[in-house]
Order: sequence, then structure tokens, then C-alpha cells
Amino acid sequence: MRSPRTGFPGLIQALALVLCSAVLAPATAQTAPAKAAPPDPPASAPVSLSARKVYEQARSQLVQIRTVLKGQASQTSVGSGFMVSAQGHMITNFHVVAEAALQPERHDLVSVTADGREAPVRILMLDVLHDLALLKLSDPKAAATFDALPFRPEAQKLAQGERMYSLGNPLDVGFAVIEGNYNGLVERSFYPQIFFAGSLSGGMSGGPALDQEGRVIGVNVARRVDGEQVSFLVPGAFASALLARGRDAAPLALPAWPVLTEQMMGHQQLLTDRFIAQGWKLATHPRYQVPVPPDRFMRCWGSSEPSRTGGLDFERSDCVMDTRIFMGEFTTGAISVRHESYDGRKLGTLRFSARYAQSFRNEHFDRRRPDQQTRPQCHEDFIDRDGLPLRAVVCLRAYKKLPKLYDVSVLVATLDEPKSGVQGRFDAQAVSYPNAMKLAQHYLEAYAWVRSR
Repeated sequence: MRSPRTGFPGLIQALALVLCSAVLAPATAQTAPAKAAPPDPPASAPVSLSARKVYEQARSQLVQIRTVLKGQASQTSVGSGFMVSAQGHMITNFHVVAEAALQPERHDLVSVTADGREAPVRILMLDVLHDLALLKLSDPKAAATFDALPFRPEAQKLAQGERMYSLGNPLDVGFAVIEGNYNGLVERSFYPQIFFAGSLSGGMSGGPALDQEGRVIGVNVARRVDGEQVSFLVPGAFASALLARGRDAAPLALPAWPVLTEQMMGHQQLLTDRFIAQGWKLATHPRYQVPVPPDRFMRCWGSSEPSRTGGLDFERSDCVMDTRIFMGEFTTGAISVRHESYDGRKLGTLRFSARYAQSFRNEHFDRRRPDQQTRPQCHEDFIDRDGLPLRAVVCLRAYKKLPKLYDVSVLVATLDEPKSGVQGRFDAQAVSYPNAMKLAQHYLEAYAWVRSR
């Protein structure tokens, strides 16, 4: 083993929710025995007059957005959208149009109204950080028959429990309205999202969520598959701002990777600054200061696994972000932090050492396809934190389609005790090289003895 170094210059200088769009695939037809039609409901069956009124008023402004293969009638995905200007501007999600934005040579976009009228559309501007896209009808004359949905003024704040109506084309079976409630903004989300207590389904992505006066307050974006009535909306203010910025923009003609790269550069700088500024939690381990971030835009979960066979006792902490930025072929733009505490006093020095080292070697990296990222380049060193010896590895992987952005991983193991120790891991996705080094150093410098020693 090499002798520990003081400080970090040698190491530093040596150098992962379901989206509500529907992807279509061929299906095998299935048949079932015919059944008698159910009787008509009684005339007094309850009907939500508010939902019916909202839908009837907004129906003509709703569209389905289809991604189709060029030169063919085959659609590869479908989502929803809505008209926001008399000139034919539409809002939808970026993930609804991602194929056409990133592979325009292979895909076209078509809008379909509730009464079946089809028209080609073009992408004007993207906001990938909030999963939004601004579209416009290719033929300006076709917009003459459309009205626009108005946005609710930002000054009129939503109240907890306020009724909301989400509209879209779920599962490509027809336009629908879903009633739900406003439950505030999602806690610990890096970017604001509305918690909608309603059931969104695939194909509703990009559709509007309206208040009782028919004004846009959000855009359907995602749902939780491990719960019921837990869905998410992009606040309408971001869609309104996108319309203001891109109303007169020229249509995108080339693959949108440069646009994504530019927006991710801004995201990674904001993420780096906010992550470093928040600092670390205190009292995370009885022996060491171990870096665990506060619960501001991350959630930390702990687990404990006492040995049942008189062997290795194990505790673990995982801190992850809910926010991921959709890039068409993958998601990125998040930070995660983990540490594991090992107690091997029941094993003895040799057996503990073998299992402790094996755990460190078992770490692996996100297995992205080789066309997305380069192979990891790693550097290992031994460093000293005021007498606390650490084994550390820093690895970088470059994005091939997002120039100057990298994934950085930092692995750490304490080496001061023969029968116990802590191993940690830090991962940041899609950050610049300077910020990768800054984040790695910030993480390594957080390891120290507990001050009472």
C-alpha cells in the first residue's frame, strides 16, 4: 500500500418516474366472448357539471401529437398538446416530441384535433429542464379555425384542494377529462412541479390542466406507478414563458443536441452551486464525519442489516434526487450520495478485510450504451484527512452527444480500523469538468474524524 498523501491535488489533478406519453408497438389481437350490453344508466346518474363545462369549452383547443416515420403512415409515439395562440402555436412535453427533435431526418410530427383534423407541425423551441416544447402548425392558414387556451395569471395563486381538470388523449383511445385536486408543489423537487391528485395515463403527456374557469394552470408530465392518484404537472408559468420566448422563433431544422447541451450547461451550474452551498448534515456516524446532504432537493433513506449468522453488520444511507432531465435516449442531470458502515468485529481481521475489500471492488458504473458515453477513466490514490487515511477513486465518463459534459463518480473507503469502516460513493451526472473536480473535492473534504475525538 502506498503511504497516504496530505490533501487532494494528486487525486483531483490526475484526472438514475414514468413519463405519461404512449409508445406504440404492434399488439396481437385478442378476442373474448360477446356479452350483452349493460343497461343504460338512470337519468339521475351523477355528472360533474364543472368537468363537462370545462371539457366542452376546451375541446376545440386540444390536440393529439403524433410522431410518425417519414414517408410512412406509421406512428411511433403519441402524446397530447393544446393551442396557445391564434397563430397556431401549441404546447406539449419535450418527451412527446423527442424523437422528432433529435432525429428530424427520420420523424415528422402531426397534430390531430378532437374532431379528427390532421395537420403537420414544426418544433420552434424546447425547454428540456421543465420537459416542455413549443410547436406551431406548418401551414399558418390552418390556424384560423382554432382558439387559444388562456393561462391563469401567476398572481392568482392556487389554493390547497382547489379543483383541477386534466385533459388529454389517454392510451390513444380518445380525448378525456380527469378531475383532481391541487395539492401544492412537490416537496424536494429541484424544479417546481405541481402535485396533482388525479390519475394521468400514458398519452396524456403535454395536455393542459385547467382551473374551473378553463385557464391553464399546468401541463401534464408524469405519474407515479407505485401509488394511486399521484401525478405531476409542470406549472403553467413555464409554458407561458416558453411561448413568450419562442413565439417568433424559426423552426428547428437540425437535431436538437446543441440546444440540449446549452440548457444542460445551465442546469449543471445551478445544481453544483446549490449542492455545495447547502453543506452537509451533522452527526452522521459515531466515529467519522461522513458526507450526507440535507433533505432539501434530495431524499435520504436508511437501512440496517444486522448479521444473522454472527458475521458482518451493515448499515446504509442512500440520498437521491427525484429530478431527472429527459434527454430522449436517457435521463441525466442528477446527484446521488451513498455510504455504508461495516462492523466486522465478529469476523476477525482477515475475514473482515477480505469482505471489506470485495465490497469496494464490487462498485460499478451506469451501463449506458457505448454510443452515448465513453468508457470511464479512473484514478486511484490514498489521501490523508488530518490523520484519517482514505482510499479514493475518481472516475469520469464523457457524453458523446453533450460536449463538455461528464459523469463523475467518487469512491471512498476509510482505512484506519482493522475490523470496521465506512465506504462512500458520490455520483454527479452531466457536469462540466471544472464542476466535476469541484464536486469531487467538496465530497472528499467532508470526511473527517468526529470533533470530540
